[in-house]
Amino acid sequence: MPGGLVALLDDIAALTKLAAASLDDVGAAAGKAGSKALGVVVDDAAVTPRYVTGLSPKRELPIIGKIALGSIRNKLLILLPAALLLSAFAPWAITPLLMCGGAFLCFEGAEKVIGAFQGGHGAEETETFDDPAHLEQSKVAGAVRTDLILSAEIMAIALADVAAEPIWEQAIVLAIVGIGITVGVYGVVGLIVKLDDIGLHLAKKSSAAVRATGRGMVKAMPIVMEVLAIVGTAAMLWVGGGILLHGAEVLGWATPAHIVHHWGEVAAHALPAIGGLIGWAVGALAAGIVGLVVGGVLALGIHKIRH
Repeated sequence: MPGGLVALLDDIAALTKLAAASLDDVGAAAGKAGSKALGVVVDDAAVTPRYVTGLSPKRELPIIGKIALGSIRNKLLILLPAALLLSAFAPWAITPLLMCGGAFLCFEGAEKVIGAFQGGHGAEETETFDDPAHLEQSKVAGAVRTDLILSAEIMAIALADVAAEPIWEQAIVLAIVGIGITVGVYGVVGLIVKLDDIGLHLAKKSSAAVRATGRGMVKAMPIVMEVLAIVGTAAMLWVGGGILLHGAEVLGWATPAHIVHHWGEVAAHALPAIGGLIGWAVGALAAGIVGLVVGGVLALGIHKIRH
């Protein structure tokens, strides 16, 4: 009897170690999959603050909270089940769908570049509401609809990275990525939209240094938003182009990806001291150029169709 108990305890210990190792694998997979969604995440953080412009500062954080809850519903109740069904019954469709998302990222990035060269993004349609509550509701609904597209891209990128894993691990990784990215993005967004208020608060303090810091924060906000928009556009083109290159390689057209990889190796050998960084930068630049070209063609074609 004691021997049987010892054996049982050994089995429990072994299962515990196996479970811990599995959780470590899940955590590593979630981190890797989430990092590949960087371009969409940056764009999400750059886009969302505009949904609280023109509203009462007291309502900014509650509105960001509503959008975040809508984003979690999008990811966990709509996109997660859809992704698991796709993985179980049509795994062959993951790469083409991911490439469609990559092409959309390229299109969005190219639209912003074209708009910048044209001196703006064009006239935007604005809705007027007599009731602030209706305006807030409209803003939240619009943000959640936009988030559904961005979240679909995030989940597709994450799914492609864990498509070979068991279905339960896919579900956990996608849930971790979805919740983690949502909390991170909207936490940063909440901080961004409140930085000017924090600066104004500091500008009223008695200390001259603190007042100067507060005034500097207020003056820096337009620059921060501009830089964030530029980084978001570059990230969309880089990630979108990279998705297209990788997808083409998976589907059998490996030449473009091999050319980019070769350029990265040549650059890395030319500067061995920082070879890894240079190789990555060349690959990212090449992917960004591919994204800009593909996105530009799509944007011009869509504009022609609209006209």
